[in-house]
Amino acid sequence: MPLSLDQYACEFLPGRGLPWPAMPVVQPIKAKPKLKRLPIRGVLWTCYGTLLAISTGELQFEADIEFVTDMALEKTIQEFKMWNSMSRKPGAPSAYMKELFKKAYDIVRLTGQGEVKAELIWDDIVKKLMTKEYAFDATTYGPQADYVKKIAYFYHASIQGTGAYPGAAEALRIVAGAGLPQGLCADGQCFTQVQLKKALLEQDPSFDLAAHLPASLATLSCSVGSKKPGDAIFKAALASFRARGLSAEEILHVGSNLVRDIAPAKKFGMKTALFAGDRGSLNATSEQMDDPALRPDVLLTELTQIVDVIGE
Repeated sequence: MPLSLDQYACEFLPGRGLPWPAMPVVQPIKAKPKLKRLPIRGVLWTCYGTLLAISTGELQFEADIEFVTDMALEKTIQEFKMWNSMSRKPGAPSAYMKELFKKAYDIVRLTGQGEVKAELIWDDIVKKLMTKEYAFDATTYGPQADYVKKIAYFYHASIQGTGAYPGAAEALRIVAGAGLPQGLCADGQCFTQVQLKKALLEQDPSFDLAAHLPASLATLSCSVGSKKPGDAIFKAALASFRARGLSAEEILHVGSNLVRDIAPAKKFGMKTALFAGDRGSLNATSEQMDDPALRPDVLLTELTQIVDVIGE
């Protein structure tokens, strides 16, 4: 039976001993937490930059350092045995693959109304390679629609290391222990929940993501077709909680970006918490913090401080 994306990322690849970029070093910020009890009945988390540490605080399609992107493309070519179906142009294989990648990226971006699905980039590339007799092992990777998701995961994991922020698993346990439903409202890709699961298991081997954060409450931009701070992703997240009888005023949204996370959540009536635990992901200025439209209800410097926020 073919590997699921979950099995591929959490079981198959770790057993291979391949090198991966490390999780970025967390850079604590000199800030005082501002905590108070809020009357909430549910929690919506941002993923990258809040639960998951990642360089720049968000997913990138190319690394800031060109060499890193080139190495990730070389690694992807070798892993998925693409070279024999690539044109033999002068230069490194990654240079030709970079051309294919950029062309596919532009096509997906233009047809996706601004939201780019990573797997569609690789679907376009694989289709081009198939015109030159490219083939893959469907018994291991599944049909092409699943195969390209695995390529997308592999490539992105090769350009940006990720890891759970300190206390992430415990914070999710705290919310679940209080009997509150919790979900995601986040910019993300087809592999985002798998990355989160893998990182939380590395932090806490007994952690069960599905039990603490059900898929029905995970709203990601790749599924909605809209990124933050657009209205569509917040409306979709609120709809999933409304199905459980919760209104916007009863939900706490936790994020690290005032403009993309906090401001739109406030506009829709949610309570808000700014996570200011890492200089690498925090996007907030002192001037913005003074703006009532951006100012969060509480400020967390550690994720576990949510224990002092939930409840009456």
